[in-house]
Amino acid sequence: MKSLDEKAIETFISWNNAFNSRDLEKQVAYMHFPHLRLANNKFELWKTANDFRESHEEMTKKLISENWSDTETISIDPIQFNEDKVHLAITQARKNIDGVKYNVFDTLWIFTIINGDLKVQFRSSFLKNTIANGIGASEVFSIL
Repeated sequence: MKSLDEKAIETFISWNNAFNSRDLEKQVAYMHFPHLRLANNKFELWKTANDFRESHEEMTKKLISENWSDTETISIDPIQFNEDKVHLAITQARKNIDGVKYNVFDTLWIFTIINGDLKVQFRSSFLKNTIANGIGASEVFSIL
């Protein structure tokens, strides 16, 4: 039987594969809502799965305008977990259509169990220098 941190890693990999293939419904299937992301000192909130869905096309267009091809996971480390929550420290790299890494960043993903389902509910990202960042959040508020 897999441990909770192993399940979170597996879920993250599945979500990232869906992100790379731009499979919106698979991404949503691995997320709890409301969903919160902290990036550039701003909290971004998607209250519902539909809020996230509405931003998908715009996000894809912005990724393409960056010459994005895929996002590679360099490392995944479970840093804390208990019976209802897992924290994963992840390093990723956005790659362009020539396979060159153009944006390497660290991110923290928090997975929660709600109604027996382990899914990501909070992300904190150090992703910078991108136009495809935090698109479609229903609310954005600064911590500064």
